[in-house]
Amino acid sequence: MLKPLTRAELREGLVERRPDDHKGEFGHALIVAGSRGMSGAAILAARGALRSGAGLVTVAAPKSIVPEIAAAIPSAMTLPLPDNAHGILRPDGVDRLKNYARERRVSCAAIGPGLTTHPDAARFTLHALAALPVPAVVDADAINALAQEERAGVAQMLRARGRACAFTPHPGEIARALKSAKPLGEADRQRAAERLARDWGGVVLLKGRRTIVTSGARSVVNPTGGPGLAKGGSGDVLAGLIAGLWAQAAASGRVVGDQPFLCAALGAWLHGTAGDLAERDLTAWGVCSEDLPDYLPRALAAL
Repeated sequence: MLKPLTRAELREGLVERRPDDHKGEFGHALIVAGSRGMSGAAILAARGALRSGAGLVTVAAPKSIVPEIAAAIPSAMTLPLPDNAHGILRPDGVDRLKNYARERRVSCAAIGPGLTTHPDAARFTLHALAALPVPAVVDADAINALAQEERAGVAQMLRARGRACAFTPHPGEIARALKSAKPLGEADRQRAAERLARDWGGVVLLKGRRTIVTSGARSVVNPTGGPGLAKGGSGDVLAGLIAGLWAQAAASGRVVGDQPFLCAALGAWLHGTAGDLAERDLTAWGVCSEDLPDYLPRALAAL
């Protein structure tokens, strides 16, 4: 049976604060997310990254929805990218994204929330993952885009990019990624997560009750979180949270060991704890995904 990390082990992924620190010490998280009708996914992911303690957060989104994103999260910067008539990212925006990541010293990116499975978004995602020169949290529609491609080609592209990835699928997404013809059963969860980690060469965080985090060689279970997290947008907060934690680890140099694994496990614990705290105040029925970032400070304090 899988065991969770101890709180002492989880704290190894948390970047300490020192009196003379500045925002550059805590990294720059880039959130690539959103489409018309799903600007909330980008907002939730950005709020998760901000509450993680990241020094800077930029949201890269279709230019037609950037004004509403900017109004919702004044602490974050925005990068408008070309979109099609449906408000969906176009592949020709990848060069601007890549140049921004280099020029603004992005430490980690999260890509996928709310992008849709439109062919333009899928092509954008594949090109962006190949081009971005930073570690990446790959979530939601970015996983779906990879799942549509031939498995060997995806594995080769991910290896060639030369930067680590953490993948955050739910059971339906991991079944698609593994080309499984049947839904993922509870007994299959660990085996499926470890297989995807080996196939794609990264850390996999398989969401659900007792979330599994695995590198393929090492696997742990997360004990926090309950039914209050079973709401649309909860995973967007988690993706941004992990990207923010990883941005801090990468920029500060203060986290030793397997940064992708530690940041994914720490993010799962904080996210679940925030959900548990929100449930106590709001009930499992009343918790909304937008509540979760506001409970992350209390989750950090509990750690």
